[in-house]
Amino acid sequence: MSLPYAPPAAPAVHLSAPRYVLGEREADHTTIDGLAERARQLGMPPRAALWGWGSVHRTAKALETLAAESARATLEAAGADAADVDCLILCSTRFPGGPRTHGAFVEKILAATGLTSAAFTGLTLGRCANLLTGIRTAQAYVAAGLYRRVVVVTADRVTDESTRMENFALFSDGAASCLVAAEPLGPDSYEIVAGASAQDPTGLDWTHEISSDLAREVNDRILDQTGMKIGDIQGVLHANLYKPVVVLKERQAGFTREQLYLDNIRRVGHCFAADPLINLVDRDAAGELRPHGHYLLASSVPGVRVGVLLRKLPSDPADRAAATSAHTNGETGTGTTTSTTTGTAITHTDTARQGHPA
Repeated sequence: MSLPYAPPAAPAVHLSAPRYVLGEREADHTTIDGLAERARQLGMPPRAALWGWGSVHRTAKALETLAAESARATLEAAGADAADVDCLILCSTRFPGGPRTHGAFVEKILAATGLTSAAFTGLTLGRCANLLTGIRTAQAYVAAGLYRRVVVVTADRVTDESTRMENFALFSDGAASCLVAAEPLGPDSYEIVAGASAQDPTGLDWTHEISSDLAREVNDRILDQTGMKIGDIQGVLHANLYKPVVVLKERQAGFTREQLYLDNIRRVGHCFAADPLINLVDRDAAGELRPHGHYLLASSVPGVRVGVLLRKLPSDPADRAAATSAHTNGETGTGTTTSTTTGTAITHTDTARQGHPA
């Protein structure tokens, strides 16, 4: 009699040394040209406290400079040699120029970071969900054995000041990055426990609202994978959209007000795809993340929701070694999954699933 087939556990993959840089020129929202008129056009009462209007960060630096500064900070914090990184994933909502300039753009980043031997991949169509898609791609690369260590970096800047204020956010310039590898590196490390994305092709146009239905679908899939309940997630690191938008959509997704992190809406603004990592770094610096706690990186754009569930590792090397050993031996504990691999795709990181209308 044959025994039931038990697929092998997926290898652990970790996210380490999240770092970010913001535009060097911080200014109050009142410096945005035509803000009052723009608010009137959008039907928004000019009440800063209501929307979370605060600071915006502008830069005179090139996009590749922002990306390189953040990536270098990640490598330094992880204690990783650039020569040991074999892949770079670059994310941006808009890479400057076109085919004739993209080569030089990448070359500058590789040279400035020392990642001259790393393969590179560019991600852009996910808009402000690009970074989380990049992290999930890096996780798949490492779990499949295609690459050992992957730097993921996103960078964006406003090039037309008339678009710095939109009907969902005030935009800031900046970049964020992390290192994805099989082993945790440096004192700021997290196990990537699970991830999911959902999309509705009919809701992809930018005129649509972000969808709480898609957010609930992503939540359900992550919770199913891990055997967790939504209350087991200690915090949500979401995009820094206007405060009423974040509270409404994330509460509709099933989270409580206490799970959200609204401080950076006023302090940072919406730094495109970088927000989840920025908020992770700042919430950790504020002492709000606890070892072994579960934290969800989440980002929504019209028609798409992406989530990556992290488990914070202890900063003490001995405690971390014990936690890593427990995972290796299958002693995963509450909320940690031992998922399976099929070919080069990780079953707990399916790339997309059609959701419900926005």
